[in-house]
Amino acid sequence: MSTQASKVGVRKKTSNASQEIKPWIRRFGRFGHMAKGAVYALIGLLAVMAALGIGGETTDTSGALQSLAGMPFGEGLLWVIGIGLIGYIIWDLIKVIKDPENKGHDAKGVITRIGYLVSAVIYGSLAFSAMKLAMNAGGGSGNSEQTISARLLAQPFGQWIVGMVGLVIIGYGIYELYNGYKERFMKKFNVNEMNQHEKKIARNAGKIGLIARGIVLSMIGFFFMQTAVTANPEESKGLDGALLELIQQPYGGWLLGVVAAGLMLYGIYEIIRGRYAKMNFGK
Repeated sequence: MSTQASKVGVRKKTSNASQEIKPWIRRFGRFGHMAKGAVYALIGLLAVMAALGIGGETTDTSGALQSLAGMPFGEGLLWVIGIGLIGYIIWDLIKVIKDPENKGHDAKGVITRIGYLVSAVIYGSLAFSAMKLAMNAGGGSGNSEQTISARLLAQPFGQWIVGMVGLVIIGYGIYELYNGYKERFMKKFNVNEMNQHEKKIARNAGKIGLIARGIVLSMIGFFFMQTAVTANPEESKGLDGALLELIQQPYGGWLLGVVAAGLMLYGIYEIIRGRYAKMNFGK
């Protein structure tokens, strides 16, 4: 009896410890969404300034961090963003392993969870870049998309692989655009905890922001498809290349301004998501 009671006590202590840890993991994940939102808001702001001709530049996530490094208090902000993105990565990995969103083990669920894993890798690299810059050890790294595509092209069936990557990026871009247009993203919020003003901001920022991000991702996927056809890695472009392509079109300044404003709103959406997202892991 005493042994059984001891086992029950151990289980109870373990459960209590787990319940103490889980809320902290969840809050860390919320902080991560806010850090991601801050990066995208900065990208959008720099691009809006470029469109208006008052400074700024078309840049990607790494470029935005480099711009931040030169600003007052930039080093401290980089540490905050880097640490915050670690929280985002941890939450992505929890979604892969624990499946708190109940995506399941069917084909759709597995693909979704693989997407979370890819996201964790991408933002892991960005968190490393932020902290590296904060330690004054960072520098320009060139076009990372060109580096990736060059490595892929060097593999057997490299052009096919690059083409598949392009299709996946285009598919995800269309998915983001559709989610924004249909406002399906609102299901991710604890709307009962939000007032009407917060709901309105979340809905408008999410709708425009996801549509803008979907357009840019689709453009990036198209550039990868071009690389697959030409076998020239210089055809690959990332977020900065997509924004630069926009400004070179007729009425390019207006186009860039609209998409850049959308990316700023996407950043705001992610910050709000950090506060009100449904996170069912823990209490």
